Amino acid sequence: MINEQKKTEKQKFAGEKVPSMKRRKDGHDYHDERFYMITLAVEGRHPILGHIEYHLTEGEVTEANMHLSPLGEAVKEEWWGISKIYPQVAVVMVQMMPDHLHGILYVREHTSFHLGQVIKGFKLGCNRILRRILAEEYAQTVIQSPHTIEGNKKTESNRETTENNKKEERGSLLQYAAISSQPPGKETLWERGYNDKILHRYSTLETWKAYLRDNPLRLAIRKAHPDYFRVRFGIRIGNNTFSAIGNRFLLSYPEKAQVQLSRSLTKEQIEEQVELFLCMARNGTVLASPAISKGEQAVMRAVLDAGFPLIFLSPWGFNSFSKPGHQYFDACAEGRFLILSPWPHHNERIPLTRQMCLELNKMTEEVCGLQKY
Repeated sequence: MINEQKKTEKQKFAGEKVPSMKRRKDGHDYHDERFYMITLAVEGRHPILGHIEYHLTEGEVTEANMHLSPLGEAVKEEWWGISKIYPQVAVVMVQMMPDHLHGILYVREHTSFHLGQVIKGFKLGCNRILRRILAEEYAQTVIQSPHTIEGNKKTESNRETTENNKKEERGSLLQYAAISSQPPGKETLWERGYNDKILHRYSTLETWKAYLRDNPLRLAIRKAHPDYFRVRFGIRIGNNTFSAIGNRFLLSYPEKAQVQLSRSLTKEQIEEQVELFLCMARNGTVLASPAISKGEQAVMRAVLDAGFPLIFLSPWGFNSFSKPGHQYFDACAEGRFLILSPWPHHNERIPLTRQMCLELNKMTEEVCGLQKY
């Protein structure tokens, strides 16, 4: 276990605790044997690790692939090399994205070093790679004379697509360096810190792997339907202000109904309510609920699975990089789901209080135009 005395001493100087996806989990020993899913983001979220190519069939994304830049290829190789430096750490998987990386590590045994030391070493290796590639790009740019550049312009139309991609990648990389707050030769690739998720059940590992594999496809879907995945702030409904993800036009549907069911309903009564609300959804009513009780959850799940539109009031706020959960992703892409949150983003899930539940139900009434069933 972590030394509680050291932890208490550190907290004296840590200041106020603020929401962060990069804070380590309280009470967890990061020296222990465990699977971790790590996420690292490029400084400023610049897409310099590669680009997504996708294909549309009748307006739907059917295929998506991640094409790595030279920097992205080198970073991927660096990730797979972690085990060479730390034999106690096995690299399970990595999924490169244009502006971030997801990877799975398995700490095989209790170690003398913290997981953060492993990530720090990887970051330092990536910084060396970034500086080397930047130096090569600078040199290539400097040695080009104006005559050479003009000649290149004349033959631009005859260049292959791959050459254009290389030029774009070079340009974005040099632009990244130009706006970097670090002096030449001191550039850094990653944002400070990292996000980790801890595997608590081995059966979850395959879910993690599937999530990583599907990242390019999800990004392609977001590119094809950007408005459904962009977080919107300051949406005023009645007396409340919300942040939102999804199809905001669901709010303008003429027929909306609140799903509010007692916690005391029996299983049979819940099944009756599910059928009632499914019937309403089939007839064009948009249902809305915070899905607090088991009955409300059953209704919302059934309507979601049946492919009808829904408005979900979530107690968990959004930041600029928030995305719909995997269970809502397809519904958002299809324009039939909207998540509203009246409260600020918090990294920690605070248990719902009775007062919070009452407020969410009252807000849902306003969202539905006081139509309550």
